[in-house]
Amino acid sequence: MTIRLPGPGGSLRDYTPRAEPASFTTGAPLVSRTVFSAAHVVADPFADAGPDVAAVDWDATLAFRRHLWAHGLGVAEAMDTAQRGMGLDWAGAAELIRRSTAEARSAGGAVACGVGTDQLTGPATLAEVRAAYEEQLALVEGTGAQAILMASRALAAAASGPEDYLDVYGHLLRQASEPVILHWLGPMFDPALEGYWGSPDLDAATETFLDVIAAHPDKVDGIKVSLLDARREVELRRRLPRGVRCYTGDDYNYPELIAGDEQGFSHALLGIFDPLGPLAAEAVRVLDTGDTAKFRELLDPTVELSRHLFEKPTRFYKTGVVLLAWLAGHQSHFTMVGGLQSARPLPHLARAYELADGLGLFPDPALAETRMKSLLSVYGVDQ
Repeated sequence: MTIRLPGPGGSLRDYTPRAEPASFTTGAPLVSRTVFSAAHVVADPFADAGPDVAAVDWDATLAFRRHLWAHGLGVAEAMDTAQRGMGLDWAGAAELIRRSTAEARSAGGAVACGVGTDQLTGPATLAEVRAAYEEQLALVEGTGAQAILMASRALAAAASGPEDYLDVYGHLLRQASEPVILHWLGPMFDPALEGYWGSPDLDAATETFLDVIAAHPDKVDGIKVSLLDARREVELRRRLPRGVRCYTGDDYNYPELIAGDEQGFSHALLGIFDPLGPLAAEAVRVLDTGDTAKFRELLDPTVELSRHLFEKPTRFYKTGVVLLAWLAGHQSHFTMVGGLQSARPLPHLARAYELADGLGLFPDPALAETRMKSLLSVYGVDQ
């Protein structure tokens, strides 16, 4: 059986899907690395709501989190993979955090939740930014989850220089009851974050970031770095205070960063570990045995898919993530909050299917083929 896939310039080509999926097993918790998957939300396709209303299918959304926990991964909740700030508003994110943390307690799964300022919908003062962060931090800590202090569009707009970041983050870290994860999200993921930490010069921004950590090392569990620059991440993690972890958010270079070198390694908090969950967990279990070569053998082939999903404009990577969840049978439809399923062109979606199928990511390849053919037919591609 073959499927006709679109290519460049309107061309069509035949692709033969694999007959059997790869085999991944659930197992014991991961040991050598702490690994979070930034998980997507499943939209409710039957909701009678406009594009500005975040209608979520809570049952399917929580079922996907149980799938990740079953493979030993932690869930990074209400992050940008969940369309935070791109369809999912603070009210929806707050409900997601409440439901997911309750489900984590029931399932025995690890969860960390994003704390931001997205209840602010217009220009804000630094005092209003701080208050918005405080509100969200209180909610997350009230659920018992670990907090991830996310980069704030409002802070990027209101801050006049590094001293404002030092002040706001210093206040929040002093207030936090438990160590948090600091998240540095680059402008390739969100253009509104250009110049974060007070400078568009990444070297200068890095110094401010490190100053924040150095002033409060007991309140920082780790940092999540999403700059898609492996060299910069390695240099940064080597300068962290003892006991502060680096969680890679580099969806281009994660195998080498997780494997590490003679001076250390990165843990992981990755959007690509949403579709790669079972495979990623299998690879880390191999790494737990000390077999770095086998770990790389398993994970290196996934980088082509990841780089494809995260190609520019990078912020639309969520579309490919949800496509693969639908094709893998984790949800019954390819619909996204805010209609974001239309954010990538058909050739991009077709290549994502092909790469994921080649990795054996679909538990039922025949179902994935049938669903991909149905999507292609909507676009006018006859089979």
